[in-house]
Amino acid sequence: MDSQKNENLLNLALDTPEAERERSLELNVGFDTVEKTWEVIVKYHGSLQKLAGRGIIVEELIAGYAILTVPESEMDILAETEQIEYVEKPKRLFFSGLAGNSASCYAPGSQLFGSLTGKGVLVAVIDSGISYWNQDFRKADGTTRILYLWDQVLGREFDSVQINEALAAGSRQQAQQIVPSIDTTGHGTAVAGIAAGGGGTGGIAYAGVARESDLLIVRLGTPRAESFPRTTELMRALTYAVNKAIELQMPVAINLSFGNTYGAHNGTSLLERFLDNASEIGRSVVCVGSGNEGASGGHVGGNVAVTRSVDIFDRSVTGNMTRVELVVGDYETGVNIQLWKEYTDRYAVILVSPTGSYLIVDTDRPGKQTFQLEETEILLYNGEPAPYLTSQEIYFDLLPTANGRYVNSGVWTFLLEPIETVTGNYTFYLPSGTVRNAQTRFVRPTPDVTLTIPSTASKVITVGAYDPVYESYADFSGRGYLYQEQVNSRTSDSFVKPDLVAPGVGVAAPNRDGGYSTVTGTSFATPFVTGAAALLMQWGIVEGNDPYLYGEKVKAYLRKGAQPIRGETQYPNSRVGYGALCVEGSLPG
Repeated sequence: MDSQKNENLLNLALDTPEAERERSLELNVGFDTVEKTWEVIVKYHGSLQKLAGRGIIVEELIAGYAILTVPESEMDILAETEQIEYVEKPKRLFFSGLAGNSASCYAPGSQLFGSLTGKGVLVAVIDSGISYWNQDFRKADGTTRILYLWDQVLGREFDSVQINEALAAGSRQQAQQIVPSIDTTGHGTAVAGIAAGGGGTGGIAYAGVARESDLLIVRLGTPRAESFPRTTELMRALTYAVNKAIELQMPVAINLSFGNTYGAHNGTSLLERFLDNASEIGRSVVCVGSGNEGASGGHVGGNVAVTRSVDIFDRSVTGNMTRVELVVGDYETGVNIQLWKEYTDRYAVILVSPTGSYLIVDTDRPGKQTFQLEETEILLYNGEPAPYLTSQEIYFDLLPTANGRYVNSGVWTFLLEPIETVTGNYTFYLPSGTVRNAQTRFVRPTPDVTLTIPSTASKVITVGAYDPVYESYADFSGRGYLYQEQVNSRTSDSFVKPDLVAPGVGVAAPNRDGGYSTVTGTSFATPFVTGAAALLMQWGIVEGNDPYLYGEKVKAYLRKGAQPIRGETQYPNSRVGYGALCVEGSLPG
Protein backbone atom coordinates (compact mmCIF):
# COMPACT_ATOMS: atom_id res chain seq x y z
CA MET A 1 0.00 0.00 0.00
CA ASP A 2 1.48 3.33 -1.06
CA SER A 3 1.92 5.88 1.72
CA GLN A 4 0.53 9.38 1.26
CA LYS A 5 3.46 10.56 3.38
CA ASN A 6 5.79 9.59 0.53
CA GLU A 7 6.29 11.60 -2.63
CA ASN A 8 5.10 9.92 -5.81
CA LEU A 9 8.57 9.09 -7.10
CA LEU A 10 9.49 7.34 -3.86
CA ASN A 11 6.28 5.29 -3.91
CA LEU A 12 7.00 4.23 -7.49
CA ALA A 13 10.58 3.30 -6.60
CA LEU A 14 9.43 1.18 -3.64
CA ASP A 15 6.84 -0.56 -5.85
CA THR A 16 9.47 -1.42 -8.48
CA PRO A 17 11.95 -4.33 -8.21
CA GLU A 18 15.60 -3.34 -7.87
CA ALA A 19 16.60 -4.91 -11.19
CA GLU A 20 14.01 -2.77 -12.94
CA ARG A 21 14.96 0.38 -11.02
CA GLU A 22 18.56 0.01 -12.14
CA ARG A 23 17.45 0.56 -15.75
CA SER A 24 15.86 3.88 -14.79
CA LEU A 25 17.68 7.23 -14.71
CA GLU A 26 15.93 8.33 -11.51
CA LEU A 27 14.24 5.53 -9.57
CA ASN A 28 17.34 4.02 -7.96
CA VAL A 29 18.84 7.34 -6.85
CA GLY A 30 19.17 7.16 -3.07
CA PHE A 31 19.39 3.37 -2.89
CA ASP A 32 22.61 1.69 -1.76
CA THR A 33 22.85 -1.53 -3.75
CA VAL A 34 25.44 -3.00 -1.37
CA GLU A 35 23.92 -2.13 2.00
CA LYS A 36 20.32 -2.41 0.73
CA THR A 37 19.39 0.88 2.35
CA TRP A 38 17.50 3.97 1.23
CA GLU A 39 18.65 7.51 1.92
CA VAL A 40 15.59 9.76 2.25
CA ILE A 41 14.75 13.33 3.22
CA VAL A 42 12.06 13.87 5.85
CA LYS A 43 10.19 16.81 7.33
CA TYR A 44 9.42 16.05 10.95
CA HIS A 45 8.50 17.40 14.37
CA GLY A 46 9.56 16.25 17.82
CA SER A 47 12.24 13.57 18.06
CA LEU A 48 13.20 10.76 15.68
CA GLN A 49 15.64 9.05 18.00
CA LYS A 50 13.36 6.04 18.59
CA LEU A 51 14.01 5.07 14.96
CA ALA A 52 17.62 4.27 15.83
CA GLY A 53 16.45 1.06 17.47
CA ARG A 54 15.21 -0.14 14.09
CA GLY A 55 18.66 0.23 12.51
CA ILE A 56 17.80 3.62 11.00
CA ILE A 57 20.50 6.30 10.97
CA VAL A 58 19.10 9.76 11.78
CA GLU A 59 21.01 12.84 10.62
CA GLU A 60 19.26 15.96 11.85
CA LEU A 61 19.68 19.10 9.77
CA ILE A 62 18.00 22.42 10.56
CA ALA A 63 14.44 23.77 10.63
CA GLY A 64 12.78 20.38 11.18
CA TYR A 65 14.45 18.46 8.35
CA ALA A 66 16.52 15.29 8.56
CA ILE A 67 18.22 12.74 6.32
CA LEU A 68 17.53 9.12 7.21
CA THR A 69 19.40 6.02 6.10
CA VAL A 70 16.82 3.25 6.25
CA PRO A 71 17.14 -0.50 5.63
CA GLU A 72 14.87 -1.38 2.72
CA SER A 73 12.91 -3.76 4.96
CA GLU A 74 12.12 -0.89 7.37
CA MET A 75 10.80 1.70 4.90
CA ASP A 76 7.19 1.07 5.93
CA ILE A 77 7.96 2.23 9.49
CA LEU A 78 8.35 5.82 8.26
CA ALA A 79 4.66 6.05 7.40
CA GLU A 80 3.78 4.74 10.86
CA THR A 81 5.97 7.28 12.66
CA GLU A 82 3.77 10.16 13.80
CA GLN A 83 6.67 12.63 13.97
CA ILE A 84 7.40 12.21 10.26
CA GLU A 85 5.28 14.54 8.14
CA TYR A 86 6.59 13.86 4.64
CA VAL A 87 9.28 11.79 2.90
CA GLU A 88 11.18 12.37 -0.37
CA LYS A 89 13.94 10.48 -2.12
CA PRO A 90 17.11 12.30 -3.25
CA LYS A 91 17.41 13.73 -6.77
CA ARG A 92 20.55 14.21 -8.83
CA LEU A 93 22.00 17.72 -9.17
CA PHE A 94 23.52 19.11 -12.37
CA PHE A 95 25.92 22.03 -12.57
CA SER A 96 24.52 24.88 -14.67
CA GLY A 97 27.57 25.49 -16.82
CA LEU A 98 27.86 25.94 -20.44
CA ALA A 99 34.20 40.23 -18.47
CA GLY A 100 31.34 40.88 -16.14
CA ASN A 101 32.34 43.29 -13.30
CA SER A 102 32.15 46.32 -15.52
CA ALA A 103 28.72 45.32 -16.82
CA SER A 104 27.56 44.90 -13.23
CA CYS A 105 28.42 48.51 -12.28
CA TYR A 106 31.44 47.41 -10.30
CA ALA A 107 34.78 47.76 -12.01
CA PRO A 108 38.43 48.56 -11.16
CA GLY A 109 38.98 52.31 -10.89
CA SER A 110 35.49 53.10 -9.63
CA GLN A 111 34.96 54.63 -6.20
CA LEU A 112 32.70 51.74 -5.24
CA PHE A 113 35.33 49.17 -6.20
CA GLY A 114 37.83 50.75 -3.83
CA SER A 115 35.53 51.10 -0.83
CA LEU A 116 33.64 47.79 -0.84
CA THR A 117 35.59 44.55 -1.11
CA GLY A 118 33.55 42.04 0.89
CA LYS A 119 35.80 42.32 3.93
CA GLY A 120 34.17 40.91 7.05
CA VAL A 121 31.61 38.90 5.10
CA LEU A 122 31.73 35.15 4.51
CA VAL A 123 31.19 33.89 0.95
CA ALA A 124 30.18 30.23 0.95
CA VAL A 125 30.56 28.29 -2.32
CA ILE A 126 28.86 24.91 -2.41
CA ASP A 127 30.11 23.28 -5.57
CA SER A 128 32.75 20.90 -6.98
CA GLY A 129 35.50 22.14 -4.64
CA ILE A 130 38.31 24.62 -5.16
CA SER A 131 41.94 24.76 -6.27
CA TYR A 132 42.98 26.21 -2.92
CA TRP A 133 46.60 26.82 -4.01
CA ASN A 134 45.39 29.24 -6.71
CA GLN A 135 46.68 32.77 -6.08
CA ASP A 136 43.12 34.14 -6.45
CA PHE A 137 42.24 32.71 -3.04
CA ARG A 138 45.21 34.00 -1.09
CA LYS A 139 45.95 37.17 0.84
CA ALA A 140 48.79 39.53 -0.05
CA ASP A 141 51.14 37.62 2.26
CA GLY A 142 50.41 34.35 0.46
CA THR A 143 48.22 32.80 3.16
CA THR A 144 44.77 31.45 2.40
CA ARG A 145 41.47 33.32 2.53
CA ILE A 146 39.63 30.02 3.02
CA LEU A 147 38.53 29.68 6.64
CA TYR A 148 37.15 26.18 6.21
CA LEU A 149 37.00 23.61 3.42
CA TRP A 150 34.65 20.67 3.91
CA ASP A 151 35.29 17.94 1.37
CA GLN A 152 32.27 15.63 1.38
CA VAL A 153 34.03 13.22 -0.98
CA LEU A 154 36.86 12.70 1.51
CA GLY A 155 34.58 13.13 4.53
CA ARG A 156 37.04 15.63 6.04
CA GLU A 157 37.08 19.26 7.09
CA PHE A 158 40.23 21.37 6.69
CA ASP A 159 40.75 24.70 8.42
CA SER A 160 42.92 27.65 7.44
CA VAL A 161 45.83 26.40 9.57
CA GLN A 162 45.98 23.13 7.64
CA ILE A 163 45.54 24.88 4.28
CA ASN A 164 48.36 27.33 5.09
CA GLU A 165 50.57 24.43 6.07
CA ALA A 166 49.85 22.86 2.69
CA LEU A 167 50.59 26.13 0.85
CA ALA A 168 53.93 26.43 2.67
CA ALA A 169 54.93 22.91 1.61
CA GLY A 170 56.31 24.11 -1.72
CA SER A 171 54.91 22.22 -4.66
CA ARG A 172 51.30 21.44 -5.42
CA GLN A 173 52.06 17.73 -5.07
CA GLN A 174 53.46 18.26 -1.57
CA ALA A 175 50.47 20.43 -0.65
CA GLN A 176 48.11 17.64 -1.61
CA GLN A 177 49.81 15.32 0.85
CA ILE A 178 48.58 17.64 3.63
CA VAL A 179 45.23 18.81 2.20
CA PRO A 180 44.27 16.28 -0.49
CA SER A 181 41.08 18.06 -1.56
CA ILE A 182 40.94 18.82 -5.31
CA ASP A 183 38.48 20.31 -7.78
CA THR A 184 38.33 17.70 -10.52
CA THR A 185 36.13 19.74 -12.89
CA GLY A 186 37.22 23.31 -12.17
CA HIS A 187 33.58 24.39 -11.89
CA GLY A 188 33.76 25.35 -8.22
CA THR A 189 37.07 27.17 -8.71
CA ALA A 190 35.56 29.32 -11.47
CA VAL A 191 32.45 30.07 -9.40
CA ALA A 192 34.50 31.02 -6.32
CA GLY A 193 36.78 33.20 -8.45
CA ILE A 194 33.90 35.18 -9.94
CA ALA A 195 32.27 35.69 -6.55
CA ALA A 196 35.37 36.43 -4.53
CA GLY A 197 38.67 35.88 -6.39
CA GLY A 198 41.46 38.31 -5.57
CA GLY A 199 42.85 38.60 -9.10
CA GLY A 200 45.88 36.42 -8.50
CA THR A 201 48.27 36.22 -11.43
CA GLY A 202 45.80 38.08 -13.65
CA GLY A 203 45.90 41.25 -11.61
CA ILE A 204 43.06 43.36 -10.26
CA ALA A 205 41.23 43.35 -13.61
CA TYR A 206 40.53 39.65 -13.03
CA ALA A 207 39.38 40.07 -9.44
CA GLY A 208 36.02 38.74 -8.32
CA VAL A 209 33.26 40.91 -6.90
CA ALA A 210 33.98 40.42 -3.18
CA ARG A 211 37.74 40.11 -3.50
CA GLU A 212 38.59 40.42 0.23
CA SER A 213 35.83 38.29 1.68
CA ASP A 214 36.61 35.20 3.70
CA LEU A 215 35.72 31.92 2.00
CA LEU A 216 33.84 28.85 3.14
CA ILE A 217 34.04 26.01 0.63
CA VAL A 218 32.06 22.79 0.42
CA ARG A 219 33.01 20.16 -2.13
CA LEU A 220 29.81 18.25 -2.79
CA GLY A 221 30.07 14.52 -2.42
CA THR A 222 29.05 11.92 -4.96
CA PRO A 223 27.63 8.65 -3.62
CA ARG A 224 29.40 6.62 -6.29
CA ALA A 225 32.37 7.25 -8.55
CA GLU A 226 31.51 9.24 -11.69
CA SER A 227 28.00 9.98 -10.40
CA PHE A 228 26.29 13.30 -9.72
CA PRO A 229 25.85 14.97 -6.32
CA ARG A 230 22.39 14.56 -4.82
CA THR A 231 19.97 16.86 -3.04
CA THR A 232 20.91 15.25 0.26
CA GLU A 233 24.52 16.39 -0.16
CA LEU A 234 23.26 19.92 -0.86
CA MET A 235 21.10 19.94 2.28
CA ARG A 236 24.02 18.80 4.40
CA ALA A 237 26.22 21.49 2.85
CA LEU A 238 23.70 24.28 3.40
CA THR A 239 23.23 23.23 7.02
CA TYR A 240 27.01 23.31 7.46
CA ALA A 241 27.36 26.77 5.87
CA VAL A 242 24.58 28.37 7.92
CA ASN A 243 25.85 26.86 11.18
CA LYS A 244 29.47 27.87 10.46
CA ALA A 245 28.43 31.47 9.80
CA ILE A 246 26.59 31.56 13.13
CA GLU A 247 29.61 30.03 14.88
CA LEU A 248 31.92 32.61 13.30
CA GLN A 249 29.39 35.40 13.97
CA MET A 250 29.66 36.54 10.37
CA PRO A 251 27.07 37.40 7.71
CA VAL A 252 27.19 34.90 4.85
CA ALA A 253 26.37 34.96 1.13
CA ILE A 254 25.84 31.40 -0.12
CA ASN A 255 26.26 30.38 -3.78
CA LEU A 256 24.45 27.41 -5.37
CA SER A 257 25.10 26.94 -9.09
CA PHE A 258 23.23 23.73 -9.86
CA GLY A 259 19.76 22.20 -9.97
CA ASN A 260 17.45 19.58 -11.47
CA THR A 261 14.16 19.42 -13.34
CA TYR A 262 12.16 16.98 -11.22
CA GLY A 263 9.17 18.53 -9.44
CA ALA A 264 6.17 20.80 -9.79
CA HIS A 265 8.46 23.88 -9.95
CA ASN A 266 6.25 25.80 -7.54
CA GLY A 267 8.24 25.77 -4.30
CA THR A 268 6.47 22.80 -2.71
CA SER A 269 9.19 20.12 -2.62
CA LEU A 270 11.06 19.49 0.62
CA LEU A 271 14.27 20.82 -0.94
CA GLU A 272 12.63 24.12 -1.93
CA ARG A 273 10.96 24.46 1.47
CA PHE A 274 14.24 23.62 3.18
CA LEU A 275 16.03 26.43 1.31
CA ASP A 276 13.32 28.87 2.33
CA ASN A 277 13.63 27.83 5.96
CA ALA A 278 17.43 27.81 5.93
CA SER A 279 17.56 31.29 4.42
CA GLU A 280 15.84 32.63 7.53
CA ILE A 281 18.55 31.34 9.89
CA GLY A 282 21.31 33.76 10.85
CA ARG A 283 22.32 36.70 8.67
CA SER A 284 22.36 34.98 5.32
CA VAL A 285 21.58 35.35 1.64
CA VAL A 286 21.21 32.33 -0.66
CA CYS A 287 21.80 32.86 -4.40
CA VAL A 288 20.79 30.12 -6.86
CA GLY A 289 21.26 29.85 -10.62
CA SER A 290 18.12 29.55 -12.75
CA GLY A 291 19.67 26.71 -14.79
CA ASN A 292 20.37 26.25 -18.48
CA GLU A 293 17.11 24.64 -19.56
CA GLY A 294 15.58 27.66 -21.33
CA ALA A 295 16.44 26.42 -24.81
CA SER A 296 16.94 22.69 -24.14
CA GLY A 297 13.48 21.63 -25.32
CA GLY A 298 12.75 19.86 -22.04
CA HIS A 299 9.49 21.56 -21.09
CA VAL A 300 6.09 22.15 -22.65
CA GLY A 301 2.96 23.56 -21.08
CA GLY A 302 -0.46 24.75 -22.10
CA ASN A 303 -4.17 24.33 -21.58
CA VAL A 304 -6.33 21.42 -22.66
CA ALA A 305 -9.27 23.80 -23.04
CA VAL A 306 -7.59 24.79 -26.32
CA THR A 307 -8.52 21.67 -28.28
CA ARG A 308 -8.44 20.52 -31.85
CA SER A 309 -9.22 17.33 -33.74
CA VAL A 310 -6.25 14.99 -34.17
CA ASP A 311 -5.63 11.70 -35.95
CA ILE A 312 -3.13 8.99 -35.11
CA PHE A 313 -1.72 7.51 -38.31
CA ASP A 314 -5.18 7.73 -39.90
CA ARG A 315 -6.59 5.39 -37.28
CA SER A 316 -9.81 5.67 -35.34
CA VAL A 317 -8.45 7.45 -32.25
CA THR A 318 -9.73 10.94 -32.87
CA GLY A 319 -11.44 13.66 -30.92
CA ASN A 320 -10.97 17.04 -29.33
CA MET A 321 -7.50 16.53 -27.94
CA THR A 322 -4.34 18.45 -27.22
CA ARG A 323 -1.28 16.91 -28.88
CA VAL A 324 2.21 16.99 -27.30
CA GLU A 325 5.00 15.40 -29.35
CA LEU A 326 8.29 14.18 -27.92
CA VAL A 327 11.27 13.18 -30.05
CA VAL A 328 13.31 10.41 -28.43
CA GLY A 329 16.79 10.31 -29.91
CA ASP A 330 18.84 7.24 -30.78
CA TYR A 331 20.54 5.21 -28.04
CA GLU A 332 18.52 6.49 -25.09
CA THR A 333 18.77 3.96 -22.25
CA GLY A 334 15.86 5.58 -20.44
CA VAL A 335 13.66 8.69 -20.55
CA ASN A 336 11.30 9.86 -17.81
CA ILE A 337 8.53 12.37 -18.35
CA GLN A 338 6.59 14.25 -15.71
CA LEU A 339 3.07 15.46 -16.47
CA TRP A 340 1.73 17.90 -13.87
CA LYS A 341 -1.92 18.94 -13.83
CA GLU A 342 -4.51 20.43 -11.50
CA TYR A 343 -6.09 17.70 -9.37
CA THR A 344 -9.47 19.29 -10.04
CA ASP A 345 -9.11 18.59 -13.76
CA ARG A 346 -9.95 15.24 -15.37
CA TYR A 347 -8.79 14.24 -18.79
CA ALA A 348 -7.77 11.08 -20.56
CA VAL A 349 -4.12 10.59 -21.53
CA ILE A 350 -3.25 8.53 -24.60
CA LEU A 351 0.40 7.65 -25.26
CA VAL A 352 1.27 6.78 -28.86
CA SER A 353 4.53 5.04 -29.84
CA PRO A 354 6.61 6.00 -32.92
CA THR A 355 4.92 3.28 -35.02
CA GLY A 356 1.38 4.11 -33.93
CA SER A 357 0.74 1.62 -31.12
CA TYR A 358 -1.00 3.31 -28.24
CA LEU A 359 -2.30 2.90 -24.73
CA ILE A 360 -5.04 4.75 -22.87
CA VAL A 361 -4.05 5.76 -19.35
CA ASP A 362 -6.62 5.50 -16.58
CA THR A 363 -5.71 8.70 -14.71
CA ASP A 364 -8.37 8.05 -12.05
CA ARG A 365 -6.57 4.90 -10.89
CA PRO A 366 -3.88 5.92 -8.37
CA GLY A 367 -0.55 4.16 -8.06
CA LYS A 368 1.68 2.17 -10.37
CA GLN A 369 0.75 0.69 -13.74
CA THR A 370 3.04 -1.12 -16.22
CA PHE A 371 2.71 -1.28 -20.01
CA GLN A 372 4.75 -2.21 -23.06
CA LEU A 373 4.73 -0.49 -26.45
CA GLU A 374 7.09 -1.87 -29.10
CA GLU A 375 10.41 -2.65 -27.37
CA THR A 376 9.84 -0.10 -24.60
CA GLU A 377 8.55 -0.84 -21.12
CA ILE A 378 6.53 1.97 -19.56
CA LEU A 379 6.30 2.46 -15.81
CA LEU A 380 3.43 4.78 -14.99
CA TYR A 381 2.60 6.32 -11.63
CA ASN A 382 -0.60 8.29 -11.01
CA GLY A 383 0.03 10.52 -8.04
CA GLU A 384 -2.35 12.18 -5.62
CA PRO A 385 -2.17 15.53 -3.81
CA ALA A 386 0.29 15.64 -0.92
CA PRO A 387 0.36 17.60 2.36
CA TYR A 388 2.37 20.34 0.61
CA LEU A 389 1.06 19.95 -2.94
CA THR A 390 -2.30 20.50 -4.61
CA SER A 391 -1.21 19.39 -8.09
CA GLN A 392 -1.34 15.87 -9.50
CA GLU A 393 1.66 14.22 -11.10
CA ILE A 394 1.47 11.54 -13.77
CA TYR A 395 4.96 10.09 -14.11
CA PHE A 396 6.12 8.06 -17.13
CA ASP A 397 9.41 6.15 -17.13
CA LEU A 398 10.31 4.77 -20.56
CA LEU A 399 12.77 1.88 -20.25
CA PRO A 400 14.18 -0.71 -22.66
CA THR A 401 12.53 -4.10 -22.24
CA ALA A 402 14.52 -6.67 -20.30
CA ASN A 403 16.02 -8.03 -23.53
CA GLY A 404 16.58 -4.64 -25.15
CA ARG A 405 19.22 -1.95 -24.85
CA TYR A 406 17.49 1.29 -25.83
CA VAL A 407 14.11 2.99 -25.77
CA ASN A 408 12.44 3.08 -29.19
CA SER A 409 13.57 6.23 -30.96
CA GLY A 410 11.27 8.49 -32.94
CA VAL A 411 8.26 10.66 -32.14
CA TRP A 412 6.23 9.68 -29.08
CA THR A 413 2.89 11.47 -28.81
CA PHE A 414 0.82 12.38 -25.75
CA LEU A 415 -2.84 13.11 -26.42
CA LEU A 416 -4.79 14.90 -23.69
CA GLU A 417 -8.57 14.65 -23.95
CA PRO A 418 -10.54 16.87 -21.53
CA ILE A 419 -13.29 15.12 -19.59
CA GLU A 420 -14.06 17.64 -16.86
CA THR A 421 -11.75 20.64 -16.51
CA VAL A 422 -11.68 23.71 -14.30
CA THR A 423 -8.37 25.30 -15.29
CA GLY A 424 -7.14 22.84 -17.92
CA ASN A 425 -3.51 23.71 -17.19
CA TYR A 426 -0.82 21.10 -17.83
CA THR A 427 2.96 21.05 -17.94
CA PHE A 428 5.50 18.39 -19.02
CA TYR A 429 9.16 18.13 -17.92
CA LEU A 430 12.02 15.96 -19.17
CA PRO A 431 15.25 15.21 -17.28
CA SER A 432 18.01 17.81 -17.42
CA GLY A 433 19.58 18.38 -20.83
CA THR A 434 22.86 17.24 -19.22
CA VAL A 435 21.72 13.61 -19.23
CA ARG A 436 19.60 13.56 -22.39
CA ASN A 437 20.61 12.83 -25.94
CA ALA A 438 20.70 16.21 -27.72
CA GLN A 439 17.96 14.97 -30.07
CA THR A 440 15.60 14.09 -27.22
CA ARG A 441 13.27 17.06 -26.79
CA PHE A 442 9.71 18.22 -27.25
CA VAL A 443 8.80 19.17 -30.82
CA ARG A 444 7.17 22.46 -29.79
CA PRO A 445 8.71 23.29 -26.40
CA THR A 446 7.61 26.07 -24.07
CA PRO A 447 10.56 28.14 -22.79
CA ASP A 448 8.72 29.68 -19.80
CA VAL A 449 8.81 27.97 -16.38
CA THR A 450 12.13 26.28 -17.20
CA LEU A 451 13.82 27.22 -13.94
CA THR A 452 15.67 24.34 -12.33
CA ILE A 453 14.96 23.32 -8.75
CA PRO A 454 15.93 24.71 -6.19
CA SER A 455 16.04 28.13 -7.88
CA THR A 456 12.24 27.93 -7.62
CA ALA A 457 12.40 28.41 -3.84
CA SER A 458 10.64 31.64 -2.92
CA LYS A 459 13.16 33.23 -0.55
CA VAL A 460 16.37 32.62 -2.47
CA ILE A 461 17.74 35.11 -4.99
CA THR A 462 17.24 33.43 -8.36
CA VAL A 463 19.80 34.47 -10.96
CA GLY A 464 19.52 34.16 -14.73
CA ALA A 465 22.14 34.97 -17.38
CA TYR A 466 22.57 37.61 -20.05
CA ASP A 467 25.23 38.35 -22.63
CA PRO A 468 27.09 41.53 -21.55
CA VAL A 469 28.58 42.07 -25.02
CA TYR A 470 25.21 42.30 -26.75
CA GLU A 471 23.36 43.39 -23.60
CA SER A 472 20.73 40.75 -24.32
CA TYR A 473 19.04 37.85 -22.57
CA ALA A 474 20.88 34.52 -22.99
CA ASP A 475 18.37 32.09 -24.47
CA PHE A 476 19.67 29.10 -22.48
CA SER A 477 18.90 30.81 -19.18
CA GLY A 478 16.00 29.26 -17.27
CA ARG A 479 12.83 31.34 -17.38
CA GLY A 480 10.32 31.75 -14.61
CA TYR A 481 6.73 32.70 -14.00
CA LEU A 482 5.10 35.59 -15.77
CA TYR A 483 4.26 38.44 -13.42
CA GLN A 484 1.06 39.29 -15.28
CA GLU A 485 -0.13 35.70 -15.79
CA GLN A 486 1.02 33.85 -12.70
CA VAL A 487 0.99 30.07 -12.81
CA ASN A 488 -1.67 28.72 -10.43
CA SER A 489 -3.10 32.25 -10.11
CA ARG A 490 -0.27 33.53 -7.94
CA THR A 491 -0.21 37.27 -7.46
CA SER A 492 2.59 37.83 -4.98
CA ASP A 493 5.84 39.31 -6.30
CA SER A 494 7.61 36.61 -4.26
CA PHE A 495 6.98 34.31 -7.21
CA VAL A 496 8.62 36.50 -9.83
CA LYS A 497 11.54 34.40 -11.03
CA PRO A 498 14.30 35.00 -11.86
CA ASP A 499 14.87 37.97 -9.59
CA LEU A 500 17.51 39.42 -11.90
CA VAL A 501 20.21 38.45 -14.37
CA ALA A 502 23.99 38.81 -14.40
CA PRO A 503 26.74 38.25 -16.99
CA GLY A 504 26.74 34.58 -17.97
CA VAL A 505 28.27 34.45 -21.47
CA GLY A 506 32.02 34.56 -22.12
CA VAL A 507 32.95 35.28 -18.50
CA ALA A 508 36.66 35.18 -17.57
CA ALA A 509 37.22 33.03 -14.48
CA PRO A 510 40.15 31.29 -12.77
CA ASN A 511 40.65 27.67 -13.73
CA ARG A 512 41.94 24.80 -11.63
CA ASP A 513 45.44 25.04 -13.11
CA GLY A 514 46.07 28.63 -12.02
CA GLY A 515 45.25 30.47 -15.21
CA TYR A 516 42.01 31.94 -16.56
CA SER A 517 39.40 30.51 -18.91
CA THR A 518 36.19 31.74 -20.50
CA VAL A 519 33.02 30.18 -19.12
CA THR A 520 29.31 30.37 -19.98
CA GLY A 521 26.14 29.43 -18.11
CA THR A 522 23.93 30.54 -15.25
CA SER A 523 26.44 28.79 -12.98
CA PHE A 524 28.75 31.71 -13.63
CA ALA A 525 26.12 34.45 -13.53
CA THR A 526 25.09 33.47 -10.01
CA PRO A 527 28.42 34.26 -8.26
CA PHE A 528 28.26 37.86 -9.53
CA VAL A 529 25.11 38.26 -7.47
CA THR A 530 26.55 36.31 -4.52
CA GLY A 531 29.54 38.67 -4.49
CA ALA A 532 27.24 41.68 -4.82
CA ALA A 533 25.21 40.46 -1.83
CA ALA A 534 28.45 40.26 0.18
CA LEU A 535 29.26 43.88 -0.72
CA LEU A 536 25.82 45.05 0.41
CA MET A 537 26.17 43.13 3.69
CA GLN A 538 29.62 44.66 4.22
CA TRP A 539 28.16 48.14 3.74
CA GLY A 540 25.16 47.42 5.95
CA ILE A 541 26.26 44.99 8.67
CA VAL A 542 30.06 45.23 8.88
CA GLU A 543 30.26 49.00 8.44
CA GLY A 544 27.17 49.65 10.55
CA ASN A 545 24.99 51.41 7.97
CA ASP A 546 22.17 48.86 8.24
CA PRO A 547 22.51 45.91 10.64
CA TYR A 548 19.45 44.25 9.08
CA LEU A 549 20.74 44.12 5.52
CA TYR A 550 20.42 40.39 4.86
CA GLY A 551 17.82 37.94 3.56
CA GLU A 552 14.88 39.39 1.67
CA LYS A 553 16.16 42.93 2.21
CA VAL A 554 19.25 42.23 0.08
CA LYS A 555 16.98 40.79 -2.62
CA ALA A 556 14.81 43.92 -2.54
CA TYR A 557 17.85 46.24 -2.93
CA LEU A 558 19.29 44.17 -5.79
CA ARG A 559 15.94 44.19 -7.57
CA LYS A 560 15.61 47.95 -7.14
CA GLY A 561 19.09 48.60 -8.53
CA ALA A 562 18.74 46.33 -11.55
CA GLN A 563 19.22 47.96 -14.95
CA PRO A 564 17.17 47.52 -18.15
CA ILE A 565 18.25 44.92 -20.73
CA ARG A 566 18.16 45.55 -24.45
CA GLY A 567 15.03 44.09 -26.03
CA GLU A 568 13.08 43.86 -22.76
CA THR A 569 10.29 46.41 -22.46
CA GLN A 570 8.37 45.36 -19.35
CA TYR A 571 9.68 44.55 -15.88
CA PRO A 572 9.64 42.25 -14.07
CA ASN A 573 9.36 39.51 -16.67
CA SER A 574 9.95 35.78 -16.90
CA ARG A 575 13.26 36.12 -18.76
CA VAL A 576 15.28 38.68 -16.80
CA GLY A 577 13.15 39.44 -13.75
CA TYR A 578 13.78 43.03 -12.67
CA GLY A 579 16.75 43.45 -15.03
CA ALA A 580 20.55 43.21 -14.96
CA LEU A 581 22.67 43.34 -11.80
CA CYS A 582 23.99 46.80 -10.97
CA VAL A 583 25.85 46.94 -7.65
CA GLU A 584 26.16 50.71 -7.53
CA GLY A 585 22.46 51.22 -8.17
CA SER A 586 21.54 48.71 -5.45
CA LEU A 587 23.16 50.59 -2.59
CA PRO A 588 20.70 52.79 -0.64
CA GLY A 589 21.05 56.54 -0.72
